[in-house]
Amino acid sequence: MSEEEKSNQETKADSSAKKKEEKEPPIEDKPLPEFIKEHYEPTLKEALTQQGIEDLELEFKTDKFPLPGGEECPQLVGEWDGGKRRFNVYFLDEDISGKKAFSYSATDAPPSTIESFMIDERKVNLDLLVMYTVQRLNGQKWIDRN
Repeated sequence: MSEEEKSNQETKADSSAKKKEEKEPPIEDKPLPEFIKEHYEPTLKEALTQQGIEDLELEFKTDKFPLPGGEECPQLVGEWDGGKRRFNVYFLDEDISGKKAFSYSATDAPPSTIESFMIDERKVNLDLLVMYTVQRLNGQKWIDRN
């Protein structure tokens, strides 16, 4: 093998190694606020709009967990139907792979049920987070009238 061929092979190997190093990390590895604002909110809004919810408002904020003695945690709050339908997805560990909870309420009432959310999922990604949220709202019969 000539020196020129060796040099070309080394250049190709260096180039492919750099491409692997430059590969962006998964969106799920972003800090929670960035992931929610840039990815989860718009994707969830699109999914729920496709289900016929037109006046959905989503807000990501840190607020008190609605149990006595509850501490503040990041949460995504969704409202529609003029504020008559409301749900919260709580990120108790401030990480999409950590502990999460879900609550819902109607007509400005405090949540009557707060339940664990996605507890069986080992690897959480954007698609699963959106699917479980839509599925949970559908289970409440707030989306499809089944």
